[in-house]
Amino acid sequence: MSTYISSNANRFYTALESGYGEVGSITATNRIPAVKLGIQQQVETGTRRDKTGSRTFAGVPAGVRRRTDFDLQTYLTSWDKTAAGPGYGPLFEAALGGSAARFGGGTVASSTAEGRLGFGGAHGLAAGQAVCYGGEIRFVAAIVDAQTVQLNAPFLVLPAAGAAITATVTYAPATELKSVSIFDYWSPATAVQRLLCGAGVDQMEILVNGDYHEFHFKGVAKDVMDSASFEAGAAQLQSFPAEPAVAAFDYSIVPGHMGQAWLGTGPSRFCTITAATIAMKNALDTRNREFGPCGALAISPGQRTVTAAFDLYTRDDDATKELYQAARQQSPISVMFQLGETEGQLMGVYLKSVVPEVPEFDDGQNRLQWRFRASRAQGTVDDEISVAFG
Repeated sequence: MSTYISSNANRFYTALESGYGEVGSITATNRIPAVKLGIQQQVETGTRRDKTGSRTFAGVPAGVRRRTDFDLQTYLTSWDKTAAGPGYGPLFEAALGGSAARFGGGTVASSTAEGRLGFGGAHGLAAGQAVCYGGEIRFVAAIVDAQTVQLNAPFLVLPAAGAAITATVTYAPATELKSVSIFDYWSPATAVQRLLCGAGVDQMEILVNGDYHEFHFKGVAKDVMDSASFEAGAAQLQSFPAEPAVAAFDYSIVPGHMGQAWLGTGPSRFCTITAATIAMKNALDTRNREFGPCGALAISPGQRTVTAAFDLYTRDDDATKELYQAARQQSPISVMFQLGETEGQLMGVYLKSVVPEVPEFDDGQNRLQWRFRASRAQGTVDDEISVAFG
């Protein structure tokens, strides 16, 4: 019996592609806890200027180019730390470009209040990778030697000798970007199912201190296919991919107020943040303007733009005044947000060098707020941002 389809009867899967637009196989482990997926495909054509003798639109010829845009939203959720990474890891790889760097953990030999951490053996870490201890996540700011690293900020509770530093997965930028396939399945099985192939992430946003911590991914895809109009041979597939057997999908959503903020040259911990957004734009374009009916052949990123915007209540302490002075002098600071406070529900984002914009003074409420708008991050080579899960 035909009926309306519930918007909750929806399951999303994503997987990295071995080549642009080459849809791979998926299993139940590729499922992601998305909130919404918007897909818009429209014709890219100019205005017809031929004189038809009337004001009637004569139509668009068949075979014109089409542009497929998508917008996917999800929450920060718990993940199985024995897995290669969180379910939405492929989206972060597509946004940043670098492969996931997994740190298996280690044993503490020494730690200091200045953020220096020594291991009992070779750590194998690289600058920008994350470490996790006691419900906190930190990033490696510098390598001291094979057994010692300097963290971007100290742990609030210093790990004692013999304590375990637990596993993390870190995503870092790269010059070239990857593409992903995004699968959109519905119940009942007779409903129209969709598949985005060749999806490249043009914009990524990490939203802090909402009801829940949110991730937004926007970009352009090679094509969108559906089970109702699928033709054999599309995306090198002979049939529309069937959904894997649905397995147990258990996760927890992390409240938006849980976490830590570390800002400044020190840096210092700030407990006055009211909202924050880390945004990245890849200036992404697709190779679809060449002559011939080949369709989009690749994605081509431009200059990367990484910005941090945050609002905070002002205080008369040294750390708050340091932020304002750095903005006035155009001096770089480091910015790190830890989202979550529980092992297996931690996410960190680290910008090692941000030149803050002079804040706007918002005195429309009972307490004065400063609004730092879209302060841009900088780096040397593909190192202006690191994103990690612990």
